[in-house]
Amino acid sequence: MNVKRSKTKPRLFPLAVKAEKALKAAVAKAIREHALAGRPIYVWRNGKVVRIPASELKSFLRKPKRKKRTNR
Repeated sequence: MNVKRSKTKPRLFPLAVKAEKALKAAVAKAIREHALAGRPIYVWRNGKVVRIPASELKSFLRKPKRKKRTNR
């Protein structure tokens, strides 16, 4: 049985795509909640834990813009 393989990036399974979207949405929600409550978040950058104060999280207080779909 011959199966054609794509030379572009591998296709993700639909469940993996849904899981990634859910994870990104959960992270955005957590950051927004911290910003509204005035609490900092901590992230890992260049091998170190970095504190990001709530004042720098203002961009998460606005609702994210949805990307427009383009017909291919």
